[in-house]
Amino acid sequence: MQDSAYFNNYHPTPGTWDEMFGSDSKIRDHYQKVIQYLTRESIDELNKKEDLAKRLFMSQGITFTVYSSGEGIEKIFPFDIIPRIITGDEWAFVEKGIKQRLHVLNLFLKDVYSNQFIIKDGIVPIDIIYSCPHFLREMYNVKVPYDIYVHIAGIDLIRDHEGTFYVLEDNLRTPSGVSYMLENREITKRLFPDLLPQCKVRSVTEYPNILYKNLLSLSPRQIPHPVIVLLSPGIYNSAYFEHTTLARLMGVELVEGRDLVVDNHKVYMKTTTGLQQVDVIYRRVDDEYLDPLEFNPASILGVAGIMGAYRKGNVAIVNAVGNGVADDKAIYSYVPDMIRYYLNEEPLLKNVPTYQLGNPDEKEYVFSNINKMVVKRTNGSGGYGMLMGHAATEAETEDYKNEILKNPRDFIAQPTISLSAAPCYMQGSLTPRRIDLRPYALCGPDGIEIVPGGLTRVALREGSLVVNSSQGGGSKDTWVLL
Repeated sequence: MQDSAYFNNYHPTPGTWDEMFGSDSKIRDHYQKVIQYLTRESIDELNKKEDLAKRLFMSQGITFTVYSSGEGIEKIFPFDIIPRIITGDEWAFVEKGIKQRLHVLNLFLKDVYSNQFIIKDGIVPIDIIYSCPHFLREMYNVKVPYDIYVHIAGIDLIRDHEGTFYVLEDNLRTPSGVSYMLENREITKRLFPDLLPQCKVRSVTEYPNILYKNLLSLSPRQIPHPVIVLLSPGIYNSAYFEHTTLARLMGVELVEGRDLVVDNHKVYMKTTTGLQQVDVIYRRVDDEYLDPLEFNPASILGVAGIMGAYRKGNVAIVNAVGNGVADDKAIYSYVPDMIRYYLNEEPLLKNVPTYQLGNPDEKEYVFSNINKMVVKRTNGSGGYGMLMGHAATEAETEDYKNEILKNPRDFIAQPTISLSAAPCYMQGSLTPRRIDLRPYALCGPDGIEIVPGGLTRVALREGSLVVNSSQGGGSKDTWVLL
């Protein structure tokens, strides 16, 4: 063990893959330079860096919103100053696995909204697809540019006790968090300006440029300067900081539904000089609220008639409408079969074993072993509505079982996996905390590009396995080494 005050209280969690320490209690090679740097810093100096990070987050308004008891509470996003480090070889494997997965998920979406070969061949049960609330019949036979449905994806990865990467879930609708990835890197540059080049850390700052290039390529009009907008639900959305950040970095207009109007199957933006036709919409509004004429008639977040313009090919929408059928947690368990079906390949990244509670036998097994399970709603997000079996009381478990029995199809269960741990700087020492990773992939006409890194989320509460910011989690910068 390193002879330093920071390591005196560092005790790797038993039965857990520690990102910094190997099984021989020696620091892994790719963490050596960071640890050597830290040992030269006093506790007072690191405390000052931690305080600076908090002040930078505060001054720049880097926030998220927690919804509790029906109220939205805006909070500063917790940030840990110690980076999570991934080797170049590890990243090459992750990158290849994500590209394989996204290629197949795009094929699946094209298929399920056209010929439905995967249903006819019995690979995915028809009832699983048709019972998914995000399978939209309004998208049937709608042509999308380049057959790309998933333009932006956030794939959640975890590592088990042996260090093996697993896909925990696919986020293919309006994935969030990329602004925190970008801001985490900017904060780290301020805190450790010399360390990044010394460690040969790959850059993540190209993300907005890659996204903008892909958006330009989707324009239905062949004009020199297509009009691109970012459609936000507005200032009360939990990810509004991200919407403003991405619009600013790409140099596109940030709009709300009331800023757009449809006329003759074309979308226009209201400006001080009149209406301006819009070519590409990067929307952060969910399907249900996108067009009140076709989906939720009470919605004031979307644009009436936008789906008509979309079907006509007069506007491109990113991500495509109806993607939720591919990231439904009940569909997730079939992705390995999709890879074999469409590509005749074995999946590179494993799925977490998943039980469909709509299956009576699987439901019975889960109920008998629920203390070893994590149970989730198939369309839940943000860590809301989960049951962590090992931590739940008997009363909480019984209440949750009763909820499941009302509509079993809406729930899946997975065995509790011991997430990997990384060192976090807490009260003057390094302490292991559980983490996951959300890399961001951008799919365009030239292929799939993944920025080297992503958002590492941290379960800041001791012993917790829940990394979601809404449940007390934070984040740290993710370094991928050359």
